[in-house]
Amino acid sequence: SKLAALFEHPLYNIPIPEVTEKDKLFVINPMEKFSLHSSGSDEWVSSSKAETLLPTGKTAYDTYPTWLKFHVGINRHELYPRRDPLMPTLLRDLATQRIISSVQKSGGTQLKLIMTFPNYGQALFKPMKQTRDQETPIDFFYFSDFERHNAEIAAFHLDRILDFRRIPPVSGRLVNITKEIRDITTDKKLAKTFFISPAGNVCFYGECSYYCSTEHALCGKPDRLEGSMAALLPDKTLAKRRSWRSPWRRSYHKSKKAEWELNPNYCAQVRETPPYNRGHRLLDLIDMTVLDFLMGNMDRHHYETFEKFGNETFLLHLDNGRGFGTHSRDEPSILAPLRQCCSIKKSTYLRLQLLATQSYRLSDLLREALATDPLAPVLAEPHLRALDRRLGKVLVAVGHCLAR
Repeated sequence: SKLAALFEHPLYNIPIPEVTEKDKLFVINPMEKFSLHSSGSDEWVSSSKAETLLPTGKTAYDTYPTWLKFHVGINRHELYPRRDPLMPTLLRDLATQRIISSVQKSGGTQLKLIMTFPNYGQALFKPMKQTRDQETPIDFFYFSDFERHNAEIAAFHLDRILDFRRIPPVSGRLVNITKEIRDITTDKKLAKTFFISPAGNVCFYGECSYYCSTEHALCGKPDRLEGSMAALLPDKTLAKRRSWRSPWRRSYHKSKKAEWELNPNYCAQVRETPPYNRGHRLLDLIDMTVLDFLMGNMDRHHYETFEKFGNETFLLHLDNGRGFGTHSRDEPSILAPLRQCCSIKKSTYLRLQLLATQSYRLSDLLREALATDPLAPVLAEPHLRALDRRLGKVLVAVGHCLAR
């Protein structure tokens, strides 16, 4: 296993700073049982009067469902640890746990569902909209592109291979539209959009601002539909998140250009603007740029951080469905922050160099990681080969910076 060898490599064993109580997202008493607090949103609250005595030798933590252990493990430095013993179980839960509720997630340009499991865990379901070998048409603007379920799955594994660990766990899943969505939804607006197609397949389209119409309906075969299941982050009432507009955000206009596209010295003013004027925020943003260039994702308009940790924390890499749309061409403008700032973390650069070697070739590692997903093969081969080509271009860009 190349993947196992990679995670044993010294570059993947650089210790993170010591995690103190104030560095944890949640501080819990391991002897205290947690119970569900029904207040409209599913929140876990501490229960001083434990309804049942815990088995001898066990702490309350041992009885938590895997998704709650994942939430409790989040700290200032990482979303989950490198050698996370929970990860295989969490991914399996996302792929196999019984779905007891399916409702549409509000907002956004495309249809997404929130699915709930019997252990109160929840996942964000993005349905399949196009096949693995369909490329984004060359005349499509980035903001009118489809979101791809397989891009969400591949992005999680790529982010882990790069050792960023800033994307919540994602698994592929084959869902039964009839039993796992239509028959159990309490969402009246969603329920009204189901129909049987002329071919006898079960279809639905939901309500959203872009691709929610009978022309863009999602249809099963006859009622089986692929999708990505992403573990949800803690409820915002328990762990507030702050949304930040990316300084290199695109104009989202058919003809207007953003300031960074017109001003080659744009990075100089970013460096003087909080929160990029101190700490490692700018370097973290350049990490995200590298991830986006490798995936071909042009749609990174915002990113989020956990409010509790202030500016000294990692960036959450959420919403990666517009990655992996094209393999035959690369988008150099995604690398603008790296090229304009000429900065990159030394650890990131060393890992990128490692992933360009024969023994740890990036495409081989991602292919191996994705082989364990229920929907394998997740990416068409040309997308995997494109990763190696793009990685070469990132290293060339850093080379030019070093030369300067």
